[in-house]
Amino acid sequence: MQRITITVDDELMAELDRMIEAGGYPNRSEAIRDLTRLGLRDAAAAAGEVRDCVGVLSYVYDHEARDLARRLTTSHHHHHDISVASLHVHLDADQCLEISVLKGRSDELREFADTIVSQRAVSYGELKIVPQPRHTHAAHGEVDGHKEA
Repeated sequence: MQRITITVDDELMAELDRMIEAGGYPNRSEAIRDLTRLGLRDAAAAAGEVRDCVGVLSYVYDHEARDLARRLTTSHHHHHDISVASLHVHLDADQCLEISVLKGRSDELREFADTIVSQRAVSYGELKIVPQPRHTHAAHGEVDGHKEA
């Protein structure tokens, strides 16, 4: 572990302390470590540097929009190698929410998400990328892919 010293203004410190309390962090260091990991992960994903990741793409669209549902489905089929699963929710008589689980390189996931959310009559869309940790199986009590007894 490395010890660092940072300086923040009172307003930012008060906001951080509220987050620490609401999040149940045991101390400021743990909260700052989490925020740092999140920032580094987001920066790497935005730069397309995350190779192995999973993503959650959520978007709302008008299912009555001309040919949109077919185009969205076709796009998922054309990207079957990264499209793992989807959940479809009817929000009201016109709007649907689609939640898709994706798996692959961050740049592939972002490119696919951009083609979906840029469609006409898609009113909202967001992609969250989570890098897959590169742990050895032994680090999790596994040998040759099986849990040790």
